[in-house]
Amino acid sequence: MVIKMAEQQNQEKGQQVQDINQLLKVRREKLATLQENGKDPFQITKYDVTHHSQDIKDDFDALEGKTVTIAGRVMSKRVMGKASFCNVQDLAGNIQSYVARDSIGEEPYADFKKYDVGDIVGIEGEVFKTKTGEISIHASKVTLLSKSLQILPEKYHGLVNTDIRYRQRYTDLIMNEEVKKTFVMRSKIISSIRRYLDGLGFLEVETPMLVSNAGGAAARPFETHYNALDEDVKLRISLELYLKRLIVGGLERVYEIGRVFRNEGLDTRHNPEFTLMELYQAYTDYNGMMDLTENMFRHVAQEVCGTTVVPYGDVEIDLGSPFKRITMIDAVKEYTGIDFDQIADTAEAKKIADEKGVHYEERHTKGDILNLFFEEFVEEHLIQPTFVMDHPVEISPLTKRKPDKPDYVERFELFITAREMCNAYSELNDPIDQRERFKAQEAALAAGDEEANTTDEDFMNALEIGMPPTGGIGYGIDRLVMLLTNSPAIRDVLLFPTMKSLN
Repeated sequence: MVIKMAEQQNQEKGQQVQDINQLLKVRREKLATLQENGKDPFQITKYDVTHHSQDIKDDFDALEGKTVTIAGRVMSKRVMGKASFCNVQDLAGNIQSYVARDSIGEEPYADFKKYDVGDIVGIEGEVFKTKTGEISIHASKVTLLSKSLQILPEKYHGLVNTDIRYRQRYTDLIMNEEVKKTFVMRSKIISSIRRYLDGLGFLEVETPMLVSNAGGAAARPFETHYNALDEDVKLRISLELYLKRLIVGGLERVYEIGRVFRNEGLDTRHNPEFTLMELYQAYTDYNGMMDLTENMFRHVAQEVCGTTVVPYGDVEIDLGSPFKRITMIDAVKEYTGIDFDQIADTAEAKKIADEKGVHYEERHTKGDILNLFFEEFVEEHLIQPTFVMDHPVEISPLTKRKPDKPDYVERFELFITAREMCNAYSELNDPIDQRERFKAQEAALAAGDEEANTTDEDFMNALEIGMPPTGGIGYGIDRLVMLLTNSPAIRDVLLFPTMKSLN
């Protein structure tokens, strides 16, 4: 019985493939006929569009009875003898068109009836409303602008295979209206961030992507070879060290929005290449960065979403209320009852880690273990906006120490929906201390930490020239877009996420 069912399924699949191949063949034959008759759509170089679909619907009272031209993809078609209807989708949405033989002519109408779902057309005609009240265009001319030689997914089920959606984002954008809205929102979010920072006097700059020393973050870089210079180089993992050079040079407020590359795994929160924004402001500290961040998140949400209370999954995130602020030590104490201020040294920290089942490496110190406790027991609880402050110096090689507590630094991370949204410092501007931190990082690298930094001598030279007190911060733009578009995975907000090759 099982064998017979499998045979039947294989026969059905074989028939489906055969049917699809036949349909694809017919589309190519239609194109060949058009070309033979001097109607090759691919010879058309432009088409003048006066309106988009939503413009017509929004401004119907003023446009009723007037001639407009639209262009877009045929998403459905209903042929009824001498008259037909088609639905055309453009950037703004979709609109119905009434196409009648007596209005466009006998030969053009015969051509129109052979058009396929997926073809791109231009339609000229008068705006009207059907008897059922649907705003439509009564076509006086239909122009085939591009022939679709592939078959779109079935309309009512859409494109639901996530692998195909990510690999063929162009098809995903056609079939899933919500996907298109997400990426329109992404663009608006980035524009809103730029307007906000530009209004505060920040300069947007660009720094190198190919670097000899990929520093500024704890991550493994991608490596490549520069043929012209015969040098091995890396793709940047951060924007930090070059932007700080600009602060040294006297550009007091700078930011960059750009791609960075980290040779790490893929999951719902991580993609090897992603969009990072970093900004640096002279003469402020991490408290100034907290204020800027809170105000910017609130501003962007209000401007793009129209509200500061945004849904994410089954919760509502309140960006309008003051963000919670808590030290890492107090956060760990709140969720575990363990006060790391009362732990004397690394040996005692490791003992407590053993008792709690927290895995650590031999090289880890008390500060590293505090961070491991935070990741293990605290992060998952930080749903509403929370600034976690004052990290251990061991995990913060570029950050200024707290004057009254030198084992900790003036750093914060913002967590929302249990995800790190940004990372900020009072920047370390003491070149002597910085060199010692780099030495510690190189020792960690030698001990097996592949994400540790190495000394950047040109950056050290810049610090020795002198950098003013500075606040700096890095934002994961993709995670902010995930939050404001209610998207569960980073791939949902990347137009072309990294995918394993099918070859």
